[in-house]
Amino acid sequence: MNTLGFSRVEQTFFERSGRTKMTTRMPYIVVDNFPDLGLLTSLRFLEWVAQNPNGVISLPTGKTPEYFIKWTKYLLNNWDSPEARKIREDHGLYLQEKPSLRGLHFVQIDEFYPIDPRQHNSFYDYVRKFYIEGFDLDPAKALLINSEEIVLADGKHYSEVFPDNLIDLSLRNREAVGSLEKLQQESIFRIDNWCTGFEKKIRALGGIGFFLGGIGPDGHIAFNTRGSDRNSTTRLTATNFETQAASAGDLGGIEVSRTRLVITIGLGTITFNPDAVAIIFAAGDAKALVVRNALEHEPDNLYPATVLQRMKNARFYLTAGAAVQLHDSVEKYFREGEWTFEKTERAVFELCQKIDKYAHNLVLEDLKNDEYCSLIPGLSLNTVTEVIESTKRKIEAGLMTERNTTFLHTGPHHDDIMLGIFPAIIPQLRHITNKFHFSVLTSGFNAVTNTMLLELLEETQRLISVGMIQMLRYPDFFESGYKFKWDKDVSHYLDKVADKDEAGKLRGICHRIVRAMVDIYRLKSKDDLIEQIRKNIEIIRNSYSGEKNPPDIQLLKGMIREYEEELVWAHYGVLVRNIRHMRLGFYTGDIFTQQPDRHRDVKPILEYLRQIEPDIISLAFDPEGSGPDTHYKVLQAIAEALRQWSSEKDLSGLRIIGYRNVWFRFRPSEANVFVPVSLNSMAVLNQSFRDCYISQVNASFPSPAYDGPFSHLSQQVWVEQYKQVQLILGKNFFYENESPKIRATHGMVYYKEMPVDEFLQHARELEKSVEGVNIH
Repeated sequence: MNTLGFSRVEQTFFERSGRTKMTTRMPYIVVDNFPDLGLLTSLRFLEWVAQNPNGVISLPTGKTPEYFIKWTKYLLNNWDSPEARKIREDHGLYLQEKPSLRGLHFVQIDEFYPIDPRQHNSFYDYVRKFYIEGFDLDPAKALLINSEEIVLADGKHYSEVFPDNLIDLSLRNREAVGSLEKLQQESIFRIDNWCTGFEKKIRALGGIGFFLGGIGPDGHIAFNTRGSDRNSTTRLTATNFETQAASAGDLGGIEVSRTRLVITIGLGTITFNPDAVAIIFAAGDAKALVVRNALEHEPDNLYPATVLQRMKNARFYLTAGAAVQLHDSVEKYFREGEWTFEKTERAVFELCQKIDKYAHNLVLEDLKNDEYCSLIPGLSLNTVTEVIESTKRKIEAGLMTERNTTFLHTGPHHDDIMLGIFPAIIPQLRHITNKFHFSVLTSGFNAVTNTMLLELLEETQRLISVGMIQMLRYPDFFESGYKFKWDKDVSHYLDKVADKDEAGKLRGICHRIVRAMVDIYRLKSKDDLIEQIRKNIEIIRNSYSGEKNPPDIQLLKGMIREYEEELVWAHYGVLVRNIRHMRLGFYTGDIFTQQPDRHRDVKPILEYLRQIEPDIISLAFDPEGSGPDTHYKVLQAIAEALRQWSSEKDLSGLRIIGYRNVWFRFRPSEANVFVPVSLNSMAVLNQSFRDCYISQVNASFPSPAYDGPFSHLSQQVWVEQYKQVQLILGKNFFYENESPKIRATHGMVYYKEMPVDEFLQHARELEKSVEGVNIH
């Protein structure tokens, strides 16, 4: 029975979700995986188009629409094929004729301002490529936001009016000083008038009839950030830090996105048509909190998406990860399926946090009065004791020291290992019987800004000109000499760290850049090197922020990141040859990236496993992300390599360490090892992060959760996790403990250790939750 006003397509997906209870303020539908999220959205879109062939649509940009776009194109291009027909009808879409999209009016949701519309990172370019051309929409019926078509004062170009693309919105409210400010002030008012005109055009069409949008890290829809007026209209506005952090990848760094304004349709624009279909779709655990706030909170300017509660046809389409914090999902977790000790642990941990009470102070009534603790079979105060003892065992596991063990620590990106389990690695590194290998599986070039590379190339150019790159004097340097003494580059840099010699550190980096460039370009002389540096400087200067670099520049940026990783582990005597840089091929810098390839991406991992034969492998073990992202792809590539290796070798003794860092966190009940972290470990983390990860010091691509270096965010996470454990064990467990290590604890790292078979099972389940069925 359809009591939620669902369309036929929506009802089909809702029934398949197996969710019968819905307590939210707006309806939502949960699907199994990221491609299914796109399929549901695509089928609902085509269902609506068939009923509204001349309607007004507004569709999103970014990565979340990937499968919406792919499915829509597939279904339209293969409409009469038996496969496409079966997909449609299996999911409730019964249409005899293929709907035409040529009659639709398109409204662009938002855009950075100013931005060259020809740049690949402009939303205008995205809309033209994927929607106007990709869906064969009529460009004459499109309302687009093109910075170059907004007429400014004296007919000037935005680059003349707003040098460096900086716009001071205080000019709306104060007197302009000087001729440039007067020009800017008049231009701002002209932009405001343009926005008013854009809004009038939308309303003249009757408003948006089909709105599809994502939801940002602060809960924004379009660029209506936290605090936006619920009746807001199209406008030029600033954004907040969370939005700027999310946009940093598009614009080439937070340095750019922090000052870049946006033009966005308003919340009032989206809701103007009361009969509109308004859909927010979200994938991955990272969106779970903002999804919960939007669906469960009463209308509030702090939660922009709550404005959709006033629309009868508003919906949220979610993956299971995005829905995980909903009250309905928590109820489902605790009340369905077999009761496990993990459920007991989670219930007790969360009770202590909810009522802010130490576990040893809980009374039986606390447990009985809690909606989830009351479900624990055989509930008694002994239940709390069992959780306390389990927590102690997890800490004991974190204090164990390995001997005669070969470790392979892997990371999707440079710095992932350090930010995830640095305090767990260091004690093991100190034992001479252990062997250590580190492998970063992607090039990581996206983390190096054009500005940073330009500065390093110019300094390298200068040092060469004054004879400060002395290795160039060796007669065999360009033939073979550049291949040697890579460890010397590392040692030189760390000597200068110890000496607090900033110029010496910079010279050390430039030495590595010279080796890297000779290696990349197969240079044969000093003159070749100087010329290539000149060419690279010219390329960078002529690039816009956020532009995809040519492959050779990507490789050079990646080799800078590789040098950073070598510097970190050289603190503990790890040689460059024990740090393997995989540079897996799926990592390309494109908005929609490739899936790992068995030959290209899995084979090098398998060969490395055969070579070093590790006893313990660590890897980033994240939950469902927002689609098949880099962490997920690396995990699947490692999993496939292990499957293949297991057919050759008995891996029953191999142990897998699954860690998380600043992007996702374990619940205490999910992890089985707790590693105590001292203030000393935190200090070493922050100092070595600052000294070695040169590209990360200014946090050009920060987490939306923290405005600063990732090492500070890691420390914050470890301290929060320590507080969770304190509530279970009591503060005195730590400061009165017989162990000096435990007495010195002020943070806690969580990870999950598992045998290889258990890891591979998790990888399969994660694969199902992310990939689903391939589009033909």
